Amino acid sequence: MISGKKIILAVSGSIAAYKSILLLRLLVKQGAEVQVVLTPSAASFVSPLVLSTLSGRPVVMQLSENDKWENHVALGRWADLMIMAPLSCNTMAKMANGICDNLFLAVYLSATCPVLIAPAMDEDMWKHPATKNNMALLLERGHSLIPVEKGELASGLIGEGRMAEPETILRSVQDFFSLRFALSGKKILITAGPTHEPIDPVRFLGNHSSGKMGYAIAEACMLAGGQVTLITGPTGLPKPANMHEVMHVDTAKAMYNAVMEISDDFDILIMAAAVADYTPLAVSLQKIKKQSDTITLTLGQTEDILKALGKKKRTNQLLVGFALETENALANAEKKMNEKNADIIVLNQYNPGTTGFGSDTNEIFVFRKNQQVLEFPLKSKKALATDIVHVIKSMLHE
Repeated sequence: MISGKKIILAVSGSIAAYKSILLLRLLVKQGAEVQVVLTPSAASFVSPLVLSTLSGRPVVMQLSENDKWENHVALGRWADLMIMAPLSCNTMAKMANGICDNLFLAVYLSATCPVLIAPAMDEDMWKHPATKNNMALLLERGHSLIPVEKGELASGLIGEGRMAEPETILRSVQDFFSLRFALSGKKILITAGPTHEPIDPVRFLGNHSSGKMGYAIAEACMLAGGQVTLITGPTGLPKPANMHEVMHVDTAKAMYNAVMEISDDFDILIMAAAVADYTPLAVSLQKIKKQSDTITLTLGQTEDILKALGKKKRTNQLLVGFALETENALANAEKKMNEKNADIIVLNQYNPGTTGFGSDTNEIFVFRKNQQVLEFPLKSKKALATDIVHVIKSMLHE
């Protein structure tokens, strides 16, 4: 899967650098050509001799050494993929702000290939607003995050910030290459996030959807070579990099109209948004004052986007819907697939705090017409998005 691929393994100064030795070994055993790049401080944590021996290539650390200039531009253009593992808090900040004071950063700024980042730092550093801002900038540029793990940290504390294990990073690399061209030439329409149904000028009915799953699927489809258009409700999430088009809507009606207007032009329709089932029939033009002890709202059904698409989809269109159930989940999800003529239904598990709305992780069941139900255990939404793209890929080639 990754045999013959050219990979830059970029290691920055972190105690987690010891894991880069095993990661390098795993990549080489898979047949990859790996060039290791170190920041100057990384050499204090991991031996360049060990890394050069395992990779079969001299480790590069300096822009110039012994009157020889290291061509960072050529190296940045050589690779099919750049993996930053571990990525320290300091180096992340420099990347986000375009600082170029060592070879590692010069190669990064010259790289024309995709970038996978595996951060490593203490929990307080990981959760600091400055780090969050830096990470958001890198994600906006299209880099892919291999999420940190929770466990014992170098400080002795227990928390988030551990670099993902080498085996986890290897699976991310394998997924990247296996999906790289899976959806090439396909036009994909994705909906994400909640809808807000207005009651008056300052209030609305909504739900807890964060949009994270839909955005993760959009990114996974783009990594697979698809041309993605995203229709999103209010989320506050940064726009995924390299997106063909993003359309912002607020209400169920606006999302329905946007989808219906353009859906015929797409090969794959992925309806991941949590669209309101009901909306107020009357919207007050002024803020409703608190007067009586109770208030009555009359609600009407919204248009069912998935059902409407199921009625009119072409034979060569693939329709994917989502479900979240709190009772009889499996039976209701299968019923939804059949009643709405969807090709795939992704059933989200509801377990507040661990899965479902707002969380970074989920566990899902995937229903496919006339096929066995697939179960995917608890993992990050980003990883599940890759799993969903694998399912879509298999359905396209049946």
